[in-house]
Amino acid sequence: MQLPLCPDPRTETLRRLQPLLVQRFGRIERAAAEWRAPEWVLVQGVIGARTKSEISNAATQGLLDRHGSWEAVAAVPLEQLQDELSTQTYPNIAAERLKASLSALIERRGRVDLSHLADMATGEAMRWLEQLPGIGRKIAAGVMNASTLDRRAIVLDGHHTRILQRMGLVPAKASNDRAFEAIMPAMPPEWSAADFDEHHLLMKKVGQTYCRPSALHCGDCPAQALCATGRGRAP
Repeated sequence: MQLPLCPDPRTETLRRLQPLLVQRFGRIERAAAEWRAPEWVLVQGVIGARTKSEISNAATQGLLDRHGSWEAVAAVPLEQLQDELSTQTYPNIAAERLKASLSALIERRGRVDLSHLADMATGEAMRWLEQLPGIGRKIAAGVMNASTLDRRAIVLDGHHTRILQRMGLVPAKASNDRAFEAIMPAMPPEWSAADFDEHHLLMKKVGQTYCRPSALHCGDCPAQALCATGRGRAP
């Protein structure tokens, strides 16, 4: 007889963590509907490396407002696109990746259109996205989760992965991709896609405020009692 699997203790840790984060930072509203089209989320992800979300959001909407369609953005000369993305941390790289990913989408789909992903399982859709130039696990998960596709896929950036490592919820040296595979089975099954989205954004705030790469402020962190590193640094 096969015995039932024991519950993953990390799941209960995540359940206990979420209200502590909400208490500290408040609830986070999801983006406006026009910013949740899958294509919009993809563009924002491609250009947004190491740039604050509000800046990348404005740059993404600015491109669409100026040119009228993502197909028109794909046709913009590279040097002009680099100038238009001057607010981004890495405008030259952002422009190159954006042009490459949009051009590849047009080649595959005839236009910049991700509507077919709605008929795919989440993992299959993410693998399809990751075949596009410049699209890694973080962006693929963002398209699936933060857009109107509304899937239960956790977005992991450097902040989020670093916290998971320090908490002992994923292997200490896990890459973002490996951390994704490690933490997804532990995500609370009752959480919706919106809960996943809010959790990521709250964890990002922890990483920006308390759990920085080389400066830890464990005593002030709302996650300290649930964190292997934080408990070890308690007075």
